[in-house]
Amino acid sequence: MTEWTPDVRELADLELLLSGAFAPLTGFLTSAEAHAVAEHGRLPDGTPWPAPIRITLPEEIRPGDRVTLKDPEGAPVAVMTVQERDGRYAAGPVEALERPSYGPFARLRRTPAEVRKELPDGEVLGVTMRGPLDSTAIEDIAATAEELDAAVVLLPLSFGERGPAVVRAALKAADALPGAMVVAVPLAPRETPEIDLELREHVARNYGATEHYPGPEPVEIPGPPHRRGLVVFFTGLSGAGKSTIARGVRDALLERGGRTVTYLDGDVVRRLLSAGLGFSREDRELNIRRIGFVAAEVARHGGLALCAPIAPYASTRAEVRKMVEEVGGDFLLVHVATPLEECERRDRKGLYAKARAGLIPSFTGISDPYEEPEDADLVIDTTHMTVEESVAMVLDTLVSGGWVR
Repeated sequence: MTEWTPDVRELADLELLLSGAFAPLTGFLTSAEAHAVAEHGRLPDGTPWPAPIRITLPEEIRPGDRVTLKDPEGAPVAVMTVQERDGRYAAGPVEALERPSYGPFARLRRTPAEVRKELPDGEVLGVTMRGPLDSTAIEDIAATAEELDAAVVLLPLSFGERGPAVVRAALKAADALPGAMVVAVPLAPRETPEIDLELREHVARNYGATEHYPGPEPVEIPGPPHRRGLVVFFTGLSGAGKSTIARGVRDALLERGGRTVTYLDGDVVRRLLSAGLGFSREDRELNIRRIGFVAAEVARHGGLALCAPIAPYASTRAEVRKMVEEVGGDFLLVHVATPLEECERRDRKGLYAKARAGLIPSFTGISDPYEEPEDADLVIDTTHMTVEESVAMVLDTLVSGGWVR
């Protein structure tokens, strides 16, 4: 049976499908269902439903296949029977294998059936939270619950980087709302506030709420750039000058001080983090994902990571950007666009000569493609530039963007 690890949003949706929080859905939507929801806010049978719940799977997975969906730690979560392919999306029902354990707040992530079993008969006020409740909101919730003679269920939406703070805020609010139950729900935000609010109401009702109280939206005040995590990702052909520039930027930043700097060189990572990987497309992509994972963890904690792999494939570079942005970091893609002819002329390691002689298979630029970025934030051609000038271009970008003072 094929195995696949969905991304973090898809895993969150999967957990809610399996728990019953997304009832009446029992799987990922077909193209017809997703279209009906997007156009009319209803499933084809007329059942109200606000948001398409979809999953992307590799192209080689076809209708009729059964796929084991795993969490990032490798634990099997569910089996999906693929009924339809619609481009990159797949549709089909899911069956639980194990209770999801990946992610925080396992004690508070309860199923709707478990919660409803503990609720008293009568009215239930479900409070969905994407941010903390101020004193006015708490007083309003208490007054509403008293007026309705309702039990209170606080449903902090624990998805993403803000999740822990929202759950802590719910636990604190529960102290001021005697008898309130707290249930963490990993519901990812939707594309518009209106759709998000409607989906929150559906989830609250599945948890037993007879009335829905949407907590106030958090005010987004991002920290200044120099306090945010940043990944500077250099990509380019072998010999383009990526590592030389990245090392120069690292040294300049260390001399300036003010930021924690981590340097992830492609060759060094291959010897350590990715030891044993070959140079097939699959292994190259896995190597870049590993670099991206470490860089995103650096950014998660406010650090600045410099990465200098070849990273020849656009889709994998996009994955890394997504990893970084999902943890609240910034991502700067630097294309060191030194032409193949110049890289081959330098050939400091003799790699191009070996590749031309057929001694190195799948060599980027010779026998394997390099997909030039169309989304680079900075492009540097080192053919007629000194190292100092190239480093200065990167530093100027970091300073002008506010990441470095």
